[in-house]
Amino acid sequence: MSRYRRASAAGSTYFFTVVAYRRQPILCNETVRNALRTAIETVRTSRPFVINAWVLLPDHLHCMWTLPDDDADFSTRWMIIKRAVSLACREDFRRADLMTASKLKHRESTIWQRRFWEHQIRNEDDFARHVDYIHFNPVKHGHAQRAEDWPYSTFHRYVRDGVYAHDWAGAMNEAALEYD
Repeated sequence: MSRYRRASAAGSTYFFTVVAYRRQPILCNETVRNALRTAIETVRTSRPFVINAWVLLPDHLHCMWTLPDDDADFSTRWMIIKRAVSLACREDFRRADLMTASKLKHRESTIWQRRFWEHQIRNEDDFARHVDYIHFNPVKHGHAQRAEDWPYSTFHRYVRDGVYAHDWAGAMNEAALEYD
């Protein structure tokens, strides 16, 4: 088995991609959304972090968090959040047909993929590009015509705070919002 090494810098900002198991389009379901919101609120009381940007799509989510100055442990936060959602939603979303020997061995649900992807934000330009990417993602995937049309995003907070105009990215080309 490969040994994946994650970034680990206390007080840093990270971009994450978390995916539903086998890309099931379940994450925008009201039950899952409520469980996710509750899990995040619970984790933030004991392990604080700032949510810089967030978008929830049917089969995956992207977000950016900034951790406290003395903390780099985003993995435990994700483990707790994913476990809490899995437990809260197990009756409605447990899929026996998707259970594998590996999922049984690791006591995993059929809601989440096992891992997540993270990227440590390097500078202000990297931060801005990832926030744009997050907010444009529903348009990129065809879930909305404009960023303002997608309800499960911090885009609306950014408009309220004057960072974006309500019609931001209305005529932008998807290629303009790519990141490496």
